[in-house]
Amino acid sequence: ILLFFLFCRKPNSRYNEEISSDSETDGKRQSNKEHEYEETPQEKKLRLAKLYLDQLKEDEEKKAEDDSFETDLIAGRLKEEVLERTGKLQRLVAKDILPPEASEIRVLKGHKLPITCLVVTSDDKYIFSAAKDCSIIKWNVETGKKLQTIPGGRKGTEDRHVGHTAHILCMAISSDGKYLATGDMNKLIMIWEAETCKHLYKFTGHKGPVSGLSFRKGSHDLYSASHDRSIKVWNVDENAYVETLFGHQDAITGLDSLSRERCVTAGGRDRSVRVWKIAEESQLVFHGHEGSIDCVQLINEEHMITGADDGSVCLWSVNKKKPLSTVKQAHGCHGNAGLEQPHWVASVAALQNSDTVASGSQNSQVQLWKCAENYRGLTPLFSVPVSGFINSLKFSSSGQFLVAGVGQEHRLGRWWRIKEAKNGIYIIPLKRKLPNPEETKPME
Repeated sequence: ILLFFLFCRKPNSRYNEEISSDSETDGKRQSNKEHEYEETPQEKKLRLAKLYLDQLKEDEEKKAEDDSFETDLIAGRLKEEVLERTGKLQRLVAKDILPPEASEIRVLKGHKLPITCLVVTSDDKYIFSAAKDCSIIKWNVETGKKLQTIPGGRKGTEDRHVGHTAHILCMAISSDGKYLATGDMNKLIMIWEAETCKHLYKFTGHKGPVSGLSFRKGSHDLYSASHDRSIKVWNVDENAYVETLFGHQDAITGLDSLSRERCVTAGGRDRSVRVWKIAEESQLVFHGHEGSIDCVQLINEEHMITGADDGSVCLWSVNKKKPLSTVKQAHGCHGNAGLEQPHWVASVAALQNSDTVASGSQNSQVQLWKCAENYRGLTPLFSVPVSGFINSLKFSSSGQFLVAGVGQEHRLGRWWRIKEAKNGIYIIPLKRKLPNPEETKPME
């Protein structure tokens, strides 16, 4: 009876359905597995070919993206170089610079008398400074230690002393860091090997104190200015004099140059700034200050900043005879009521191809300024307390710090003396608010 029941049971019975369902599923799974792994050689070749083509396509797309990025990068650099050459590059960095804390400012001491001039190497690793004690010191920026010292000599020892025996008024370093040039009150220009401080050459020819020196960027051509009212051009590689330029009507007090074959000079009491086009043997003359123009610095190939003993700071374009902007009494006044006199502007500096400049006086402050768009104005950013005469100012190439050469006296004379001041090198850090993409704005 049991066997009869099993054989006669309806096909749609639950028990029979369950067995049937499992059997079918297992069969399908087995069939699927066999279908999945049973791939013909032609199908395998086709599948691998598709994978290879997909990989090639992905690689090409990635390469195209990289090439596009690299092309954009190169185009950006080329555009920046063009703007730099034409003097229209203005990196907008002033808005991000924060004033440093007093504890962050480092002071390097080594000179016995007031510092008169200094330079920073293009890699920002070293500072060279000179002073009224006729000595030259090479400093390590990171450690603040003296690396080498070229001592000054006494008056009358010129024949046997290797170095300066009179106040050093100016210095310059080539953009590749190979040569250092220094000029003094004895009308001499000394050329040194910057790495070892070894004396190489002595240039003579000026008939007055040498007051300005600058290497043309990317070359070893040296421009020098003097109280004899002339500018001279030298080839340091060849140890050779090239030519002399005339035009100023009074002692020249400052000089600067960049990549072009030209230089700019401050003409002291003739109250003129001049741009000398060396190749064309011509000059452009600019007027604007009411006093002796004591310092000049190029911001880019087309714009410059000057300071004078009338207390004013002026911003110039080489395309206009008058200043684009003038700030009078930039460092305030001193003296009794009714007899106030402005603090002389003894030094200026510019962060190249940017909107940031600085000026120094004897009012115990270094003042930083922001240049307006297209260099149409100057607005104060902040001041840094530094006691003494700010005789020299230089920005590092990276813009990470500003270096001030400070003394108890003005670099050109002894009209006043600030006894509480320290003769030293002040390294002022320039912190930024937030790291941001570099902004480059071409001018109209």
